[in-house]
Formats: sequence, structure tokens, C-alpha cells
Amino acid sequence: MTPGRPPARPASAPEPDPTADQATKDAMSNATTVSPAHSASTASTLITNIASLVTNDPSLGDKSPLGLVQDAAVVIEGDRVVWTGDQSKAPATDNRVDAGGRAVIPGFVDSHSHLVFAGDRTQEFNARMSGRPYSAGGIRTTVAATRAASDEELEANLTRYLREALRQGTTTFETKSGYGLTVEDEARALRIAAAHTDEVTYLGAHIVPPDLAEDPAAYVALVTGEMLDACAPYARWIDVFCEKGAFDGDQARAILTAGKARGLHPRIHANQLSYGPGVQLAVELDAASADHCTHLTDADVDALADGRTVATLLPGAEFSTRAAWPDARRLLDAGVTVALSTDCNPGSSFTSSVPFCVALAVRDMGMTPDEAVWSATAGGAAALRRTDVGRLTPGAYADLTLLDAPSHVHLAYRPGVPLVSGVWRRGERVV
Repeated sequence: MTPGRPPARPASAPEPDPTADQATKDAMSNATTVSPAHSASTASTLITNIASLVTNDPSLGDKSPLGLVQDAAVVIEGDRVVWTGDQSKAPATDNRVDAGGRAVIPGFVDSHSHLVFAGDRTQEFNARMSGRPYSAGGIRTTVAATRAASDEELEANLTRYLREALRQGTTTFETKSGYGLTVEDEARALRIAAAHTDEVTYLGAHIVPPDLAEDPAAYVALVTGEMLDACAPYARWIDVFCEKGAFDGDQARAILTAGKARGLHPRIHANQLSYGPGVQLAVELDAASADHCTHLTDADVDALADGRTVATLLPGAEFSTRAAWPDARRLLDAGVTVALSTDCNPGSSFTSSVPFCVALAVRDMGMTPDEAVWSATAGGAAALRRTDVGRLTPGAYADLTLLDAPSHVHLAYRPGVPLVSGVWRRGERVV
């Protein structure tokens, strides 16, 4: 059983640094090296005395999907990994860091979040935990608060949660608009997000705003017209909440097709609250990711297995809404590529902790610890169609998470414990 299939990269997607793919091809069984031209004058750093190293390269170490190397070391030059392998074979470097017999994994890749917002929905959560079922209507509360907030307030909120996520090992993240729902507010949300990440998603089609509730066709026209024109320069992706009470299959297809025509690649909120057309539409349009995937027919699973759309599971949402858990085991056994992400948002999943989501996936969604860690790193990278993050092999970005534990299994074995004791992002230690 393997944690998903390596996804193919579409012709339209941005290509990663070419040294990354070549270095992977040149990888040897326990150690490999690459010397990027840009690093000739850059100091090198050896991280050694690593009890277990997750590389996500099955040509390394134990030959599993995790490419697990025991008694390992990593060499960083500039913002890239240039060597991984047995610490006894590590090359000489300018600097040295002792990992103290701890585990090292790739930085988490959180491929689904909603971090540009204002306000709080504590009362809604409290009511829901007291027996009221969750519905998408609560989004309107956040829309009102977000529209009323200043740019400075929105950015301060965003950076607060980014720092919070970084302390928990997240080094790459995607985030969306979707709490403005006017041309001006959606564009400013994306502009603010684009200052902090390249993985920005236009989600004007989150819900139909109250002022157009009686004329959803007019809102779809706005989302695919003037709003798209204003938002496309800031985004890489386009998303739609394809669900009862939000947008149906025909509306979702129109929105995503319009985005593709403007160079934005699709992602879809699919099959979260009920069975529906979202997953099938995702595969039809070659969406990078179908997110939630809680209610799936056999045909949905088969479509995902036969396509290259990643199923991104968001267990924080089920935890916070007491909804049915996605069946990760069913997807993995069918050969579907699975990602794990937080869905961090103020309504249905107010957590920035990927380790928490890993523990939930293992406990309640049928995943093994290996599969959950792979899905939260390499799987998240696959959902963003990236090969330069989510792994620790030569040519990849030097995004590493040091755990205060001898193995990555402790992320599920010791849930709720702050195990992240160090984080390197783009070669710089930031935690």
C-alpha cells in the first residue's frame, strides 16, 4: 500500500527549478548530491545526528514512499537541499547543526486555507457544539466583518495565523479570498495574500452574497466577468464551493471555465456536505485538487483514481462540525493521491495545526502514520502541483521541520503535544 500516486504536472503549470527533477533522477540509494550554480558563493550547512529523516523519495533509505533514512544528515546551500543521506558519508560544510537524535521531516504543505478575514464566530461554534447543525450560512457573518475591516487589519490577521502555522512546521501554504464577495473586497484580499505566498486562490464563488441572493445568475456573471478581471492578476488558482446552498454543477463549471480562460487553474470545494457533482467536475476540468471529499460514490472514487486530481482531506472541518469523517482508507486503497490540510477558517475549521490534522487522520480516517505524514507534505505539494516542496532531496527547497521526537510517528502517537522544535524555511532557520 502506497500513500497515493505521484501526480503528473500539466503543461500549463509553472515548472519547478530544473535542478530539482534532475537531482531526483540522479539520486543514489542512500545519499546523493547536487551543486546548484547559484550556490557557488553560499555557505553550506550540515544538519546531522538525525535519528530518522523523511525525504519522500522512495529511491532513498528504506525505499518506502517516505524514503526514510536512519542516522541521517542533510546539507543545505542557500535556499536548497544539496545532499541527503547517511550521516557517516556527509560531505564537509561551512556550518554544522546537531539535531540531537531527533526526527526531521519536510515542512508541511498546507494546500487549503482561508486566512484573509476579520471577525470571530465563537458564538456560532458554541451553538453548534450545543446541538445546532452546521450550514454554510455562517460565512455571511465573516463576509460582513471582512468588508468592514481595513487593509491593515486584514494583513495583521493573516500574518498572525501564518506565524502560528510556521511555529507548527508549515512552510508552504495556499490561501483564498472568499470573504469579500465584491469586486473591490475580493481583489484586495488577493492582493494582501499575494504579498505572503505565491499560492493564492480566487474564491469569489464562495457563496452568493445576501444582496444578490434572489439573482444568483447575476452574481455568477460578476464572478466570471468584472470580478475575475480584477482578481486574476493576483491569483494562481480559481476555486468554487460546489454545494447545495452555494453553487450547482453548471454554475461551478461556468466559473472554473472562465478562470481557466484567464490562466487560473481550477480547485474545487467538492462533496463536503452532501453527494454532488463537484468531484466529477474536478476530474473533468483537470482540477489540481478536489477538497473535502466527504460524501463520495464509487464513481467519484473511480474518477479520482483514473485522473490526476488530488483528493484533499480536511479533518479539522469534520472535527469542528461533528460531521462524518472522510474515508481516507477507501481513497488510498483505490490508488487516489491524498493530501491533508487544515482548512483554517473562522467558521468550520479554526485550526492552523497540520500536526493536529495528522493525528485526526490517523485516529478517525483510517490512515497510517506514514500515509498521513506523506499526505501533509508530499500530498500537499501534489495538490499544488509542486515538486520543489514537500520533500527533502537535492534541488528541493530547504524547508525542514525538526521534531522533538525520534520518529515522525510521534505526530500521531503524541497528539496535542507541541513536538516541533525547529523549522527551516528556504534554508533559513525561522523557529
